[in-house]
Amino acid sequence: MKSKILYALLFFISFANIAFGQIKVWNHISAKKGITSKQWVVNDIVYKVRQKVETPFRTEAYANVSSNGQIQKIPLFYNGDNEWILRYSSAEIGVKTFSIESELKQLNGKKGTIRITKNQKKNRHGAVVLHNDNPQHFFYEDGKHYFNLAFECDWLFALDYGKEELAKTKHLLSLLEQNGFNQVVMNVYSHDVSWKKDDLLLEHSEHEYGGRQDIFPFLGSNDNPDFNSLNVEFFKHFDQVISEMHDKEIVSHLMIYVWNKLVSWPDMNSEADNLYYDYVIKRYQAFPNIVWDVSKEALYYGRATKEYISERIERARKLDAYGRLISVHDFGFCKNHPNEVDFISMQNWQHTLYQNMMDARKQFPKKPIFNIEHGGYEESPYVVFPGAYVNAEACLRRNYMCLFAGGYSTYYWQGASWNVVIHNPFEQDESFKKPHFEYFKHMRKLFDSVNFENCEPLPWYNSSGYNLTNKKDGIVLMYTPKENNWVGTNQVLKKNFDTSNATQQWFNTITGEFTEENKLDIRSFAFWDDRPWEGEADTILIIRNLKPKKDI
Repeated sequence: MKSKILYALLFFISFANIAFGQIKVWNHISAKKGITSKQWVVNDIVYKVRQKVETPFRTEAYANVSSNGQIQKIPLFYNGDNEWILRYSSAEIGVKTFSIESELKQLNGKKGTIRITKNQKKNRHGAVVLHNDNPQHFFYEDGKHYFNLAFECDWLFALDYGKEELAKTKHLLSLLEQNGFNQVVMNVYSHDVSWKKDDLLLEHSEHEYGGRQDIFPFLGSNDNPDFNSLNVEFFKHFDQVISEMHDKEIVSHLMIYVWNKLVSWPDMNSEADNLYYDYVIKRYQAFPNIVWDVSKEALYYGRATKEYISERIERARKLDAYGRLISVHDFGFCKNHPNEVDFISMQNWQHTLYQNMMDARKQFPKKPIFNIEHGGYEESPYVVFPGAYVNAEACLRRNYMCLFAGGYSTYYWQGASWNVVIHNPFEQDESFKKPHFEYFKHMRKLFDSVNFENCEPLPWYNSSGYNLTNKKDGIVLMYTPKENNWVGTNQVLKKNFDTSNATQQWFNTITGEFTEENKLDIRSFAFWDDRPWEGEADTILIIRNLKPKKDI
């Protein structure tokens, strides 16, 4: 009797769908009968074969998914223990049918049906895409603007490695979500840093994630690699990380390679190199919260060539059935190969950051400009990598300079960007320097309220500050550094707008405070005596309810 109950229980577990984070897991019998899922939910359909496969990672299998006369060819991936997985998500509502083609007899010809119903999650809007009618901004698949506010955390993969519960990962991602961040710039894998580490880390080894030998995407370890096969357990853990990000609607800006973090990579274009790269594309393309980046600082350090990076882009596009956006963390490459990337990635530490961003925006009018690394690395309890700027307000200002040039930016905190990760900074003792996440929460609130996707920098109206003008919604923004004593608005207002119903309001970039919204008084914007927070904080003057006179 007990054996029958046990058998029944095992049968139920085997043939029921299992909720795993944001991945819904199905067996092949369920798929054959027909499964139902919502838009942008990730589904794993699991196929287990009995035959022995000598080179499973090199065994090809594809699902031809048919819908409305269109066929999507999605690669399956090997998941260890004779399992192959068809990972699937969809932005399109309706019924899809699929058939698998493979050299494996037990996979070849397998069929199934997937019914996709309307999304019910309020803050879920699909993958990040581009729009031809507004090409310098990012959007979601449902048409909503995607205000790309990124946070660098290269070692996110390592926080809870080897643990069933991702307590640290969830805590950090929750902090990012609460403060308006919707993207993490991250590596699939990094090993360690080459520069000197802060001696204080010897007392706080719990915050050090570099140099671990138990984490590696291939077999063996970073110091003793075995490139003959991949480490499935590494990628199963990485699935959970990406799933948690998907749950919180945080995009993974996934840098597949990194050259300066002491990683033992296989030779370029070798069988092992291709195996790794292809596997990443196969395994993670179904996640709507994926943006590809071939490599961090792709052409630095003398390892990769431009031909190699071009081949990697082409390779990803051929394998990725979902057409996720792709770029390269190298402005030189993007500048010289603009037709190969979906958006322009910049890394610029110069004092002329604003002008450099403006120049890129002018040079590439059909692509978004994303400054991934502007040299501002806010200080933390440890000196990890100081870069060019560590003062929190100076780092914040550089982010605003990117935005007022019509581009997007990334926030770096030294306590989380590289090998040091303090996942719970606000639970540390008072002596620890805390990150200023709240600055970016304020930023996100402001730019959501003024429809950043309709804003255009008009530098000839900058005066001594920075101008953003939203003609469509009748809004003018003037960013005013706290040292400024005067920022003129008369030209942009008089030449372009009827101001009879306009209002004025100030925003404090440090505290997030808004002054009361009062009737516009143009005369007050000469040399002002009553500017709020004068000398205390950078502020933004917001003029609303403007009526355009004519096209700018």
